[in-house]
Amino acid sequence: MPSPSPSHSAADLQIDERITQCCRWLEAEEPVPALEVLAQRLGLSPWQLHRSFKRVTGLTPKAYAKAHRGKYLRAAMTPESSQSVTDAAYLSGYEASSSFYKDAPAMLGMAPKTYRQRGQHQTIRFALAECSLGSLLVASTAQGVCCVLLGDDPQRLVEDLQQRFAAAELIGADSQYEQTVAQVVSLIEQPRLGLALPLDIQGTAFQQRVWQALQKIPAGQTLSYSELARQMGMPQSARAVASAVAANPIAVAVPCHRVLRNDGSISGYRWGVERKRALLLREAQQCSPV
Repeated sequence: MPSPSPSHSAADLQIDERITQCCRWLEAEEPVPALEVLAQRLGLSPWQLHRSFKRVTGLTPKAYAKAHRGKYLRAAMTPESSQSVTDAAYLSGYEASSSFYKDAPAMLGMAPKTYRQRGQHQTIRFALAECSLGSLLVASTAQGVCCVLLGDDPQRLVEDLQQRFAAAELIGADSQYEQTVAQVVSLIEQPRLGLALPLDIQGTAFQQRVWQALQKIPAGQTLSYSELARQMGMPQSARAVASAVAANPIAVAVPCHRVLRNDGSISGYRWGVERKRALLLREAQQCSPV
């Protein structure tokens, strides 16, 4: 929920209080109240609430409710949980299994059963390194690189990997694997060289399709989410495509950073907007025509 800044005006604080109350309703009530209902309770128009909520939280009310529900869903879907997938759905607030199975892949990044079993019977080698973009974690299955994660805290990258492949056997890589990491670092520093490594892209069928489309965008070029959806033959699915782009777990090698907003501006990047800007600038400098 939003934390008011001491520099806020009285009007801003009043809006923040309303949004905080709205967050509580979205977290506690089932079914999730409609935007019109929330707006009426707060004495705002739906348009005012939608705009103010996104300004304060960075999400729309609908997206906030889904994110909150997703947190409980992921907790109920751990491999150690004794609850069935159906039980997990109802415990996370779903009243109908059809709604759960529609939303679950986007919230979990994969089908519910696959999430529960993620990494099962797999051995994953990984290693940490440093590059110009900060800390880097590279992980591979026997089929190829399955994760390239960027961040500021190496331990958080390891925790991200552990959560993503909770049932897998994770092995700190040996010196031979360091060569794989070195190739990924080279890709980050010199994107024009490309990456001659196999990838093991794990996700839903739709996500895999989007991630494969991302790999076709040449270094130094960009597309909007709408253009990417059109190229995939799904012009009405730009939002679904954007969600799949955001869920990409293989940074740089699956170049989700090459997708921009429709107006050409740089939008959110799961590893930080500044990293996205740095990657695009580097590619523009190295891959521009002579």
